[in-house]
Amino acid sequence: MRRRGNASIVANPVLVGAVTTLVIVVAVFLAYNANNGLPFVPTREYNVQLSNGAELVKGNEIREGGYRIGVIDDMKPARLSNGHIGALLHLKVDEKAGALPVDTRFVVRMRSALGLKYLEVDKGRSHRTLPDGGTVPVSQTTVPVDLDQVYSMFDKPTRQASQDNLTGFGDTLAGRGQALNDFIQELPPLTKVLAPVARNLSDPRTNLSGFFDAADRLVRTVAPVSTVYAHGFTTQADTWAAIDHDPQALKDTISKNVPTLRVSTQSLRVQRPFLADTASFSRDLASAAKELPATLPVVNSALEIGTPVQRRSVSLDQNLQHVLEALQNLAGTPTTNAALRGLTATVGTLQPQLRFLGPYVTVCNDWNMFWTFNAEHLSAKTITGTSERAQLDSQGNQDNSVGSMESPLPAAGLNTVPPQGAPGAPTPQYLHSSNYPNAIDDRGNANCQAGQQGYTRAGNPFTTLKDPHYQRVVNDPPHSGVPDVGPTYARFDHNAKGVGLNPGHVPAGETFTAQPGGLGALYPLDRP
Repeated sequence: MRRRGNASIVANPVLVGAVTTLVIVVAVFLAYNANNGLPFVPTREYNVQLSNGAELVKGNEIREGGYRIGVIDDMKPARLSNGHIGALLHLKVDEKAGALPVDTRFVVRMRSALGLKYLEVDKGRSHRTLPDGGTVPVSQTTVPVDLDQVYSMFDKPTRQASQDNLTGFGDTLAGRGQALNDFIQELPPLTKVLAPVARNLSDPRTNLSGFFDAADRLVRTVAPVSTVYAHGFTTQADTWAAIDHDPQALKDTISKNVPTLRVSTQSLRVQRPFLADTASFSRDLASAAKELPATLPVVNSALEIGTPVQRRSVSLDQNLQHVLEALQNLAGTPTTNAALRGLTATVGTLQPQLRFLGPYVTVCNDWNMFWTFNAEHLSAKTITGTSERAQLDSQGNQDNSVGSMESPLPAAGLNTVPPQGAPGAPTPQYLHSSNYPNAIDDRGNANCQAGQQGYTRAGNPFTTLKDPHYQRVVNDPPHSGVPDVGPTYARFDHNAKGVGLNPGHVPAGETFTAQPGGLGALYPLDRP
């Protein structure tokens, strides 16, 4: 019997299957990663900026002289050094290709007509090389225009326009052989004159490209108002028709241009300082001009409203001129100064009175109260009509009673006599009043004491009429510190228009004095 140790490895089907599977897996792995370079091959890594992705994809080849030296490992959008958004390629290059000089250029090339592309390397001549992981700027890369993009410009409107051009050129040249011959005959003198013109235009100092850029900006600026300009050119036909109607006037105008320009040239020399100041002023005005777009709607509205006002102001100014002339005559009159001095004295006398009397109207409502009760003063009915109610009041049987006429002294309960048929002690009368009754206190709060004279309830030793110490005249002291007092004070919140009525204090901005004669401080009240 054979020993198992001498058996062949091929005779073991499990081992053969495992080796076969391993070989297939390695082959598939190598095939899958072929686009990314063979594994275990040393490479250098670089970053390349492109103005656009140019339809490159991950795994596209990198070639030098037609030979593959690497692959595009990754591709993503990135902001370039010029500020635009472009593509950033991450390359893996075989070390056998050597280090790339810093001035190496990269060009995107077509690999097939189906759109497959590759990245071509054009090595530079610099002695300095790119470090591993270095970046090539977008200025050293080229993305050519694809053929499909070239063909895309021939869209349907362009093709139709080309056909129309060819038809027009054919119609232009057809039957015009003699004119074409004359043109060719005159072409040499034209080209002779055209040569210096072309050199002048091609000179960088001419800045022909700047002219077209400026023309482009001009066209973009005029485009929004093109309709207005078109209307303006249409209406200019009347102007040109008027000029054509009198050719001699146009000739005279042109003949005067020469001396006018001569004088203008001399004048401009003198105007140079003014123009320099204007330029400086314009630079300072530039910041203000930037704010005009936001303020122009308001200014336009103001001009729209102010235009008719300005038209009417002409007649107003004419009338105002007469007023100012009258005022000038008045100022020159000798009696004007005397009148102004008298007016100043009147105002100086009247001002303290108004400061004291004003709160009687604005706070205490005495003006309305007076006229309200005045209507009842003469309303007592008699056999002959009406009579003054004060004459009908019963008078006390004493000297100088409240109802006595022409009393030399105030009622003080003197020489009281009991009324006839009235038993008991007589009832004396006393005058109750406050010295200089106030409409307000020192803080401007309502203190309408005028009209509220009477017996003080608390703390008055004269509440009992039989008191032996009863005084002849009761002087009611001011109710200082007690806000909103007095029968004539009436407070309302607001009227129908929202305006406050009868405030509990002097209105804001009104100066006042709590004492007559201008005594006390002035209070320009701005709060309660």
